Amino acid sequence: MDFIEALKIILFGIIEGITEWLPVSSTGHLILFHKFIPTSFSSAFLDMFEYVIQLSAIFAVIVVFWKRVCPIGLKNKGEQGEDKKKTLYWKKDSLTIWGKVLLACVPALFALVIDKLLLEKVNELTETIMIASALIVYGVAFILVEKFYKVKNKTVSDVVQISWKNAFFIGCFQILAVIPGTSRSGVTILGALLLCVSRTAAAEFTFFLAIPTMVGTSGYKILSFFMDGNTLGGTEWFALLIGCLVAFGVSLLAIQFLMDFVKKHTFKPFGWYRIGLGVVVLVVLVVIPLLR
Repeated sequence: MDFIEALKIILFGIIEGITEWLPVSSTGHLILFHKFIPTSFSSAFLDMFEYVIQLSAIFAVIVVFWKRVCPIGLKNKGEQGEDKKKTLYWKKDSLTIWGKVLLACVPALFALVIDKLLLEKVNELTETIMIASALIVYGVAFILVEKFYKVKNKTVSDVVQISWKNAFFIGCFQILAVIPGTSRSGVTILGALLLCVSRTAAAEFTFFLAIPTMVGTSGYKILSFFMDGNTLGGTEWFALLIGCLVAFGVSLLAIQFLMDFVKKHTFKPFGWYRIGLGVVVLVVLVVIPLLR
């Protein structure tokens, strides 16, 4: 792999690491990336590559939220002193969070079925129009929901306070993410905001929800890649290593940025950004080619 191709892989990892966690749609950005900065790798490899580096991004969530997601803690046992012992215990809050996260993942199974039966057969032009439309529609949705949200009481300020019923409701929004350009994190955050969950708790629950959802989806895509008879050479393995390292590092920054951002700001800027990107995708990849 030459230097230019390595730079493209690094850029790919940067885009994935940022857009996977911000509610702006990684798909919308990556289609522009592939359009204007094509690589020498096969389309089958690039499709699998995208899901592999998602797994590295998942580790960033685990690192940032380790104390909350780890269900096992360590505490002192017995009297204080030189001979005090440590003992393991189950953390009730973490177990509750995981239970609600797993419940919220159930609707994602339907999304996989829809993707397999319908959307994998969509042609390139239709897919591009779908991406642009989803970017714009959910961009408008963020702006409208924020107007509704600011006049409501924020009844849920922490992830643990999200009820089992509301966790499932938020998970149902993942079905919408099967449409390219929607953004899984974006629609689940919207679902949480509609339930008057605080912006911080909404973002945090979305990150937790990504762990089993993306591990399952990525595992399925990777398995399908090899079952279709594809193999990896030394160049491909090296590209995967670079992409994973970059996506992991950038994801750490992106997650921390979003958590800090939503403490002081609304999601409206992301809504306007989505609308702008959707218009760019429509003009550059649909309108201009049709006029030629």
